[in-house]
Amino acid sequence: MLVEEKKDALKSKLKEVFGFSQFRGNQEAIIRNILSGKNTFVIMPTGAGKSLCYQLPAIVSDGLAIVISPLIALMKNQVDQLNAFGVNAHFLNSTLSKGEINKVKKECLTGSTKLLYVAPESLTKQENIDFLETANISFVAVDEAHCISEWGHDFRPEYRRIKEIIQRIGNLPVIALTATATPKVQLDIQKNLQMEDADIFMSSFNRTNLYYEVRQKVHAKKQLIQFLANHKDKSGIIYCLSRKKVEEIAELLQVNGYRAAPYHAGLDASVREKNQDDFLNEDVDIIVATIAFGMGIDKPDVRFVIHYDVPKSLEGYYQETGRAGRDGLEGVCLMFYSQNDINKLEKFNKDKSVQERENARLLLQEMSFYAESPVCRRRQLLHYFGEEYDRDNCEGCDNCLHPREQFEGREFVKLALETARDTGERFGLKHLVHVIRGSENQYVLSYHHNELDAYGKGADESEDFWKSVIRQALIYELLLKDIDNIGVLKLSDRGRNFIENPESIMLSKDHDYDSNLPEEEEAARPLNNSKAYDEKLFGMLKHLRKKVADKKGLPPFVIFQDPSLEEMATTYPTTEAELAQVNGVGMGKVKKFGKDFLAMISEYVDEHDIVTASEVVVKSSVNKSKIKIFIIQQIDKKVDLEEIAESLNIPFEEMLDEIENICYSGTKLNLDYYIDEILDYDKQDDIFEYFMNAETDSIEDALDDEDNDEYSEEELRLMRIKFMSEYAN
Repeated sequence: MLVEEKKDALKSKLKEVFGFSQFRGNQEAIIRNILSGKNTFVIMPTGAGKSLCYQLPAIVSDGLAIVISPLIALMKNQVDQLNAFGVNAHFLNSTLSKGEINKVKKECLTGSTKLLYVAPESLTKQENIDFLETANISFVAVDEAHCISEWGHDFRPEYRRIKEIIQRIGNLPVIALTATATPKVQLDIQKNLQMEDADIFMSSFNRTNLYYEVRQKVHAKKQLIQFLANHKDKSGIIYCLSRKKVEEIAELLQVNGYRAAPYHAGLDASVREKNQDDFLNEDVDIIVATIAFGMGIDKPDVRFVIHYDVPKSLEGYYQETGRAGRDGLEGVCLMFYSQNDINKLEKFNKDKSVQERENARLLLQEMSFYAESPVCRRRQLLHYFGEEYDRDNCEGCDNCLHPREQFEGREFVKLALETARDTGERFGLKHLVHVIRGSENQYVLSYHHNELDAYGKGADESEDFWKSVIRQALIYELLLKDIDNIGVLKLSDRGRNFIENPESIMLSKDHDYDSNLPEEEEAARPLNNSKAYDEKLFGMLKHLRKKVADKKGLPPFVIFQDPSLEEMATTYPTTEAELAQVNGVGMGKVKKFGKDFLAMISEYVDEHDIVTASEVVVKSSVNKSKIKIFIIQQIDKKVDLEEIAESLNIPFEEMLDEIENICYSGTKLNLDYYIDEILDYDKQDDIFEYFMNAETDSIEDALDDEDNDEYSEEELRLMRIKFMSEYAN
């Protein structure tokens, strides 16, 4: 009878405080375990109700429950929600003033506060340990417990001290909670919290309402705008790799008419808080955030989560996608994938210890396998977390709804492996592709790799095809990445055996980057062909560019670059204002070269009765106008470029990017005062002559040219700006 009364009391409190009539899944069993004073380990996917597992027992218990959480955003969010429910809760972290901290501590000691959220960094401070030793604490909840494991996707050294500090506070029951724990991470968490005897409650990781999709990152900004055009006014989160990219994408969305705001650790706390509140209050539809910082926002109606850049691990990816569809309704999880993102992440790890680099390498390898594999994405995710999925088709991922074509890859893989071996296992993917396809690239010739048997054997296939073959050879672990030399590919023992005894190996063709859209998005594609742009118009524009270039005695790229022509063939600009919005154009170039191009596009549009797809136009952001004006003014004053970069508090290379953007948008810049100090006139003439006769303005190609051996990348970039300013603007 007593048991039934307790059960009824819990349900009564559940209804009274949270408004729910029934517990979900394991919630009730977990809560009873905590209330009986037992250590408890909860592994439950995002959106399944983890927070309630410690919030309700905290409310019905005597004393104060301590919740250790690494996410400042989540702390504020949960405290606000609990306060709205009438529960007295506070947080203790670096955002509080000394006066606010004292007020929180006082309320905790009087017994009026039921939950105190503490950041791990705050927990380790001696004055806070002293305070907690005097408080009446009911239990300790360790949220985001994967942070305790070096195999977890968001390892925090401060988490390693949690058990030591709990023992100083008292002999308290502990509940550890995580949404993303592989079997290896689970063991690590239990070992470090010394709770091997804990009762474990594991829920299924399968989020049936989520749709998983990976697209090759080709023209990512256009792909993003195109996706969002079909999700107007819906709530979503976009994750990026860097703070700079977060700002750039948030601004891109704002310029294109979306209610978006950035969120990362570099923003002022007040700005971060406002953006979070605006998102929760639906004043903002889209939050753009860094992967590293994490969001921790408990919003039930997030309809999509986009990874603009590749996450560091499958755990991180799974947790971040889990923020979609927490209300049980649809959630779209889209990741843009490129090998360049993987390479960037590997570079970030180069200064870590050997063991940390190896751990990070294995996590990225799993991420690559997930993105490249043709297997059901749901099956892969569940398998990664130790759960098997026995259905043949989940009907909720791109690989199941749009299966990729497979082909026998034995001879292709063998050729790729032989090329890696015969070039001394000292080169990266791009160089191997150049050798296989018979490129006359200067590096290939300088190493005499044009004399190898493999040279030119794969010329019939495209560069993208061979990149895909090599990436899949990495997935099959026939090739390995050199841990000490980023980008270098080596043969594994399995790869050497494959060369000697080649066997059948099925490879998958890459999807065209936008051909695997969900059905409702198919109609939004600007053209029904394999490219995002109108290939016929693109060819006509290239022909016109060559004609204009020949007439003016200039290389074609000086007029407009290929990406600009592709965008023209995608968005069909017919006015000067529309043409000026094309990336890499600007009004200066419109006035100088635009007339003939506008005439051709207008005639083409009329002839083919085309309705221009303005909804997928990616407008050029004018966000950095102040920075650009400042740079132009400083250059006009002949201020040293290093001083300009220093005054803007940005790296020199980043400032060069800004100067190039200014130049390519049609503004003439005079850098003679700076260039004359670092290069004599003869050298300047040599580089000028190179660009005048080059087929492309690519710096990579310029560096490959043996005539430019004595020049640095920075010198070539500066001279390209001088060249473009004098001839193109």
